Amino acid sequence: MRDADDPFAGVREFVEAVRSGSFTAAGLVLGLTGSAVGKSVSRLEARLGTQLLHRTTRRLSLTTEGQRYFDGWETILSDVEGLEHSVTEGSGRISGRLNIHLPAAFGRRHVMPVLMQLAQAHPALDLAVSFTERRINLIDAGVDLVVRIGALSDDADLVARRLGRQRLVICASPAYLARHGAPETAAELTERDCIIGTRRKAVPASWLLRQPDGTLTAQLIRARHEFSDGDAMLEATLAGAGLSQLPTWLVSSALSTGALVPVLETFSGAEMPIHAVWPRSRYLKPAQRALIDALVADAARTDAGYWL
Repeated sequence: MRDADDPFAGVREFVEAVRSGSFTAAGLVLGLTGSAVGKSVSRLEARLGTQLLHRTTRRLSLTTEGQRYFDGWETILSDVEGLEHSVTEGSGRISGRLNIHLPAAFGRRHVMPVLMQLAQAHPALDLAVSFTERRINLIDAGVDLVVRIGALSDDADLVARRLGRQRLVICASPAYLARHGAPETAAELTERDCIIGTRRKAVPASWLLRQPDGTLTAQLIRARHEFSDGDAMLEATLAGAGLSQLPTWLVSSALSTGALVPVLETFSGAEMPIHAVWPRSRYLKPAQRALIDALVADAARTDAGYWL
């Protein structure tokens, strides 16, 4: 079939070049030379009679027409891939690569065991897992699924499945409390050494406190130490570096042994939802569906440490 008769001619090369950022990188993904990818995209532009990409020696960028063409074809290709997966789903075969982003401490402790069981049960399944607290655009990044802790924004392009909720407790080490004493009021948190996770710029440091009437309020704190990893926050708290508000699934063992001591207990019990989130598509990959079902089943365990 001549390129002029094939609506797909050059499309995969164009889409992958945009995703990868260069013809050379796209060629590595597609098993072609960078030159072959570039020529294929040029033929596509000639067929359409419009320029899709601005080319420099350092980077590629989309023209206005190229952006519209890319957005349309990315959706179409995603649907084609989903359709292929849906046809083979009845065979029970789960294969391909899942690109997953997880919050670091929760991901390591609660999601990685599920992923390893899934991978062992399905040898043709490949995993690409990133640990990050940073909020990303799933569609732009080509991510199949993320786990997010906290309130979700309203996004029509995403689908979410609630896994459970985590309960928060403020705690400190006995050594810290021996030196500084336990805070007696929430207002004292603005004067104490507090350990927090990564926050967005210009967002005041605060903790979520449950009031006696059950309502939740944001209490400003003095954030001395900031860590992007829950395990690092736990280690710093154990070392006596300050007070920290941490989820019970992370600190239950330390609380039970006395390595950490809860404080301001009348304000404890604030909760944050935990969701699996994935891009909205007409067809869900069998591997995505299997992972979502496995995470929901794992969250239902009585000893999971977080609750449905």
